Amino acid sequence: MATKPFNCGIGPAFEVIGGKWKAVILYELHAQPVRTGELRRLLGGITEKMLIQQLREMEADGLVTRTAYPEVPPRVEYSLTRAGAELNKALGPVADWGRKYAAARESRR
Repeated sequence: MATKPFNCGIGPAFEVIGGKWKAVILYELHAQPVRTGELRRLLGGITEKMLIQQLREMEADGLVTRTAYPEVPPRVEYSLTRAGAELNKALGPVADWGRKYAAARESRR
């Protein structure tokens, strides 16, 4: 697969977190490992198929780690890798901006 040329670091960053769910998944994993079902409840509105697809892509990109425990019933947890935690931290100012923007937009209504 050929890599795309980018003018700045925003391109590769948004290539990894693009879409509706990945940044929110990163946020929900910031404190501790989370089981798949709990993550789905926290996100609200995501289908199981989409959640699994997003987690697999994030795992392939080195942002999350999947840990499967040999139990009955099976238990799977996802946690952030060092790269995922760094990206999550970098998204903090973007989240702050988004909160301010949403509040300002709401106050104009």
